[in-house]
Amino acid sequence: MLTSYLKIAWRTLQKQRGLTFINIAGLAVGLACCLLITLYVLDELSYDRYNTKADRIYRVQADIKFGGNDVHLAVTPDPMGPTLKKDYPQVEQFVRLHQRGTWLVKRAGSPTNLREDNITFADSTLFAVFTLPLLTGDPKRALAEPNTVVISESAAKRHFGKQNPVGQILVFDNNESYRVSGVMQDMPKNAHFHSDFFLAMLSDKYPWGQWLSNNYHTYIVLKPGTDPAVFAQNFETVIQKYAGPQAQQMVGVTIDQFRKSGNRLNYWMTPLTDIHLRSKQQIELAPNGDIQYVYIFSAVALFILLIACINFMNLATARSANRAREVGVRKVLGSERNQLAGQFMTESVLTTVLAMLVALVIVGIALPGFNALAAKEMRIEQLMSPVMLSILVVLPISVGLLAGIYPALFLSSFRPITVLKGKLNVSFRSAGLRSGLVVFQFMMSIILIVGTIIVYRQLTYIRTKNLGFNRERVLKINDAYALNKQAETFRQEVLRLPGVVSGSMSGYLPTPSDRSDQSFFPEGQVDQKKAVSMQKWLVDYDYVQTLGMQLTNGRNFSRGFGSDSSGIILNETAAKLFGGKNIIGKRIATFDNPQNTVLKTYTVLGIVKNFHFESLRRNIGALSLVLEPSTGAVSFRLSSTDLPALLQQIEAKWKGLAPGQPFSYQFMDDSFDEMYRTEQRVGSIALTFALLAVLIACLGLFGLAAFMAEQRTKEIGVRKVLGATTFSIVGLLSKDFLKLVLIAIVLASPIAWWAMTQWLADFAYKVNLEWWVFALAGTVAVSIALLTVSFQSIKAALMNPVKSLRAE
Repeated sequence: MLTSYLKIAWRTLQKQRGLTFINIAGLAVGLACCLLITLYVLDELSYDRYNTKADRIYRVQADIKFGGNDVHLAVTPDPMGPTLKKDYPQVEQFVRLHQRGTWLVKRAGSPTNLREDNITFADSTLFAVFTLPLLTGDPKRALAEPNTVVISESAAKRHFGKQNPVGQILVFDNNESYRVSGVMQDMPKNAHFHSDFFLAMLSDKYPWGQWLSNNYHTYIVLKPGTDPAVFAQNFETVIQKYAGPQAQQMVGVTIDQFRKSGNRLNYWMTPLTDIHLRSKQQIELAPNGDIQYVYIFSAVALFILLIACINFMNLATARSANRAREVGVRKVLGSERNQLAGQFMTESVLTTVLAMLVALVIVGIALPGFNALAAKEMRIEQLMSPVMLSILVVLPISVGLLAGIYPALFLSSFRPITVLKGKLNVSFRSAGLRSGLVVFQFMMSIILIVGTIIVYRQLTYIRTKNLGFNRERVLKINDAYALNKQAETFRQEVLRLPGVVSGSMSGYLPTPSDRSDQSFFPEGQVDQKKAVSMQKWLVDYDYVQTLGMQLTNGRNFSRGFGSDSSGIILNETAAKLFGGKNIIGKRIATFDNPQNTVLKTYTVLGIVKNFHFESLRRNIGALSLVLEPSTGAVSFRLSSTDLPALLQQIEAKWKGLAPGQPFSYQFMDDSFDEMYRTEQRVGSIALTFALLAVLIACLGLFGLAAFMAEQRTKEIGVRKVLGATTFSIVGLLSKDFLKLVLIAIVLASPIAWWAMTQWLADFAYKVNLEWWVFALAGTVAVSIALLTVSFQSIKAALMNPVKSLRAE
């Protein structure tokens, strides 16, 4: 029986080649999209699950509100991990990580450094918490001694080639020597952080025991059977016992008084496997993903697949008249309804299986491009994983059954006497379900179009918004500390080059960076109610000018005033917290040592206009500029039109003063754009899938239009004989479809508005959802539908009426 079904199904598909092509093409694109997004979703959900203790590892985090700042941190005080291990038997182990960013690294005796980005201090318990297999070395002792380092296999090849690195010396930043004590496998791609160098925590030069400074990523392993929710209640005890006394010593109030003033200090835990997709804390070890995008892409995959299935259902039921006599004859000859339904279901599944084969080819071709869009490294071999193999088997059968069940039941329900007498009515106007499915198709397409427009509008807004400083043509020289005492000489020599307007040496630039706040007080008033928590940036005389910032009150630092070394410039947010524009000339103080016992006083010289130094997802916080030497960032404003030549000249100056040190630079606008790489990828992916959804919907509409034109061939001929114009006939054939698209616009608009409102909620600064966006999306949908339908309508309208009347 099955063999007979397959033979008949194959012959039917060959006979209706146009319909078969539309169905297979639509289903193949839909299935390919579904497979690509499934690979993406599975990859996102797999993060950190390679750890054997992943279900028991938690990261401790801090929520703090103080001095006008409300922060949610992925870091905690340095004593947090050891204290939890010591005081609570439920804690099996802990590890702290302290990321140190970019360092220059070389083998001892080598004159040339390599720039390394992934360097982290870690406790000796690192390998007891995370599953990081060592190729050589003892995991229990590898980081137990000061000035030891465990390096990745890739780092070992970069620095030592084929030599055994264990026991050899690496020099960091030209002055710190570490002995290689182990080589580990490269960290998996699906880890929420990556490091090629783990330095022994005992070598981290830090004033230990600071409960009020949050600088360490702390992970704990709970013993089996421990309820994490119950254990988290112990954090209040930790606050009262350890953080409270230090806070009272610093600001003179208890924790309870601190909280009653509207402030907040809380610690909590997040599961390791939730960090990548669900954590939105500040000071993450690496940029995270977002579970919201997993949901969005999953929904998009489902919508595109549904659109493709709807095409199949629409075209199958629309073609019912052409197969009505076949059904009637078969029933007269004794075929049961279930046999007819089985035949049509077989055709549906066979079509889907063929579409799946085409989809696999599309996936193979599209995967490199999709990886580039999604910033992934997925491989075609991943389709052979147990999960994907089961999907490859189940998906075409499920889709075939879903797409074919209604047409099968519909076709097999024809009464033989009715169809053999030619009384079957399958007019378009009576096909309510078919119309509803077309509405659904275009509704989903319009939602995707609106989403794409909004994402691109927000990205354009980000790129063009006045940030309070001029980031165009500002060159940042990386690793300027390698110049040591030659840094000022380098700045002066570069300033002499034609095309260089100004230059500055500073601690920070308004680009992505991990920074911490300090508490400032009005002079002589160390009171937590009057404290302002703000960042302190070390700058020079030329910082404000180089970055194109504006002073709204007071003055900039000046070489003509020797007292400016104790001056400070506040941004508008900080000035407001201290009392507004009248703050000029007032004195404010902050603790100048780790123990918070020595106060340093500054005189407010000016107020700089607020500028965005963090993502536009956040409001502008309090910030101050102080005149202190720093080589953390050397930047130059350029005016040259021949940038490649100027960069070569700057590099020559660098190599003359820092031989053997790698020259690395970045333009500030590129650095700023890095904060929005995720949104840019989402915009590109959304645009791609929106176009595919519209394409699939148009394929179905094209087939339906062809069918309707064929069904009304005689009517068109009569109308032309009676004087109807081509334009009027095109309008007649198009209006029913356009009505459905207009209904789709009305239904899609509120859904799209709600969805994009939720997405924009993550941004403190964002575009408005204006009516014209929805009108534009609707116009695009109507235009596409009209073009699709008009092709068949014009073709039918231009047909010779004699031929049309002879057709029946």
